[in-house]
Amino acid sequence: MKLLVRNLARNTTEEELKALFAAHGTLQSCNLVMDKETGESKGFAFVEMPKVGDAKAAIKALNGQEIDGAKVRVKKAEDTASPEA
Repeated sequence: MKLLVRNLARNTTEEELKALFAAHGTLQSCNLVMDKETGESKGFAFVEMPKVGDAKAAIKALNGQEIDGAKVRVKKAEDTASPEA
């Protein structure tokens, strides 16, 4: 399941995110979105967890938590591209 993590503090690192989510299960990928021009975090990330149960546990545990001084929002990422064409 792909998760969207929003409202991250600009100083939160991808390694910190991996550690937070790994506490709830196996991570498939973790992608902190960076600004191409400044090289700084844009304040959101995508985390993929292969097991739906782990992903739901991570959402329940981390949504609304304060991380690096920012109250983060975690939810299931919406599919942007439809495979049916």
